Amino acid sequence: MYMEAIELLKNKFGVQQKYLYELKDGDETILEIYWHPLTLAERESIIGQSRNGLDSSNDEFALNLLIQKALDKDGKRLFQDGHKASLRREVNASTLQDIQLAMLNSGSEYKLEEAKADLKS
Repeated sequence: MYMEAIELLKNKFGVQQKYLYELKDGDETILEIYWHPLTLAERESIIGQSRNGLDSSNDEFALNLLIQKALDKDGKRLFQDGHKASLRREVNASTLQDIQLAMLNSGSEYKLEEAKADLKS
């Protein structure tokens, strides 16, 4: 008997997946950023945190995404809400966009941990 569709989705594409983006300067890794995939519930929450909700800019959403989802290797948040102004004003926009795009895409290129194997009984 095969698993139900919901179980297959959760096992293959669920929040247990972990991704890694290495921010590099030449060959040197400056910062490792880990994250779990963005869920619909998290996306709605991040949109709600934006100043004008759905009317806010993509930049606002992306910045909130980075603050909420970026983790260190131990699973602790790298950024706090109070870092938003500094990230916005003091960090190169293209660097932030590279990280944010990696987080949004969460493709196999950044996958760190494989999902559980298909369960068949």
